Amino acid sequence: MNFNGALRAAVKSKYQTDPSPDSRRRFDAAFKQGAFTLSKRVGVSQEAKELQVGESNLRNWIQAVEAHGIQAFAPLSQRTDVDAELRCLRDEVRVLRMEKDI
Repeated sequence: MNFNGALRAAVKSKYQTDPSPDSRRRFDAAFKQGAFTLSKRVGVSQEAKELQVGESNLRNWIQAVEAHGIQAFAPLSQRTDVDAELRCLRDEVRVLRMEKDI
């Protein structure tokens, strides 16, 4: 089994059971990170079919990783510090641009 096959098996092993019709499946951070890694190697459409997740879900996870990096799937309590720092830095950039224009 190649690396992609081993990673896919590890990612899928947790989510083989079918959810009941009235409940939504929940995917943990490790699953999402694994799906992101695999989708970059084999393609989004193919990986979504293999993992039996919606293609739009997988695309959203990819966007989250591209926007937030390793913090993408961290609990919100851990991400708030990063978000607060990002807001401060954006404010600082805005002020610096205004000073530059003057």
